Amino acid sequence: MSALPSLDGPRIRFELPPERSATAPPEARGLDRDEVRLLVAHGDGLVHARFRDLPDHLAPGDLVVINTSATLPSAIDGIRRDHLDVPGSDRPVVVHVAGPHPAGEDTIVVELRRTDGAGPTRDGRAGEVIALAGGASLHLVEGYPAPTEGRGSRLWRARLDALTPQMPLDAYLAANGRPITYGYLDGRWPLASYQPAHAREPGSAEMASAGRPFTPRLITELVAHGVTVAPIVLHAGVSSLEEGEAPLPERYEVPEPTARLVELTRRNGGRVIAVGTTVCRALETVASPGGRMWPGTGWTDLELSPLRRPRVVDGIVTGWHAPEASHLRLLDALAGPELVQRAYDAALEEGYLWHEFGDSCLLLP
Repeated sequence: MSALPSLDGPRIRFELPPERSATAPPEARGLDRDEVRLLVAHGDGLVHARFRDLPDHLAPGDLVVINTSATLPSAIDGIRRDHLDVPGSDRPVVVHVAGPHPAGEDTIVVELRRTDGAGPTRDGRAGEVIALAGGASLHLVEGYPAPTEGRGSRLWRARLDALTPQMPLDAYLAANGRPITYGYLDGRWPLASYQPAHAREPGSAEMASAGRPFTPRLITELVAHGVTVAPIVLHAGVSSLEEGEAPLPERYEVPEPTARLVELTRRNGGRVIAVGTTVCRALETVASPGGRMWPGTGWTDLELSPLRRPRVVDGIVTGWHAPEASHLRLLDALAGPELVQRAYDAALEEGYLWHEFGDSCLLLP
């Protein structure tokens, strides 16, 4: 039995059978994006619906906040060459690019992955050079987020020599990368499969997948129902955090109109519904203890948990997270472990699908 590590309360416990993983986009299963299943969990019980039914479970005056970050093709094939240049010692590797390093200085954060899809490799070393597509070279500088690690780190601060003002990171990835994928998927899918319909600003290493089921038609129906829709941007990094690892810093922007709409919605008795943990993290980064909101942009290292509960977010649209995911701490903080546990138990019993192409949940504590 897997459990979410917690220092201050009950744990959310469940086991995820392999057959609960969505192995392909819903379109490949004969469904439109907004036809995936939606479990609505609130204090009065659980409701099983379809995502297109979302307006029926919200009220006029509610505010839905979406993330308009677009996904980059952040996986690149590389070749690791032995530092002694021993003939025949070249080894293939897949490099996942999480994005720029928070300190800047023309460095990026990367993860080295095995080519058989079995997970990360931890035998990288500071000073190692990896040959990448497009004639580029990746130089491992130091472990990340622990800079003292010169060997064995899962993530690395690195320097990519192909980057120039004329070739920024997103342009290099667009020319040489592909979407990040994991072993539960059947085959590879085009980048368009990893883009929410409202994505506008490239920057996420992996899709902000809670927003994937939204369609232009559904957003129109929400507005017609009296629900306001507003944007933020949070560029998501790699989702491959291991058990017990805290979320890493990510870039965000909460624009002035969205900050004001959050305050207005709360003042008028409406609910603020975050579409995904990325939106929740961005909004809560600029929320004061009293619930005041300010626009903001930069890097956030905020970790929401039962020790730091949300201040302005009242509900969340989310996908289904793996047992070891740090996102479960955020859901625990927002909705409480009892409601989250009931939702996960019901999703497993009713055959809901997990991961980026899976089904959805609306938590309304």
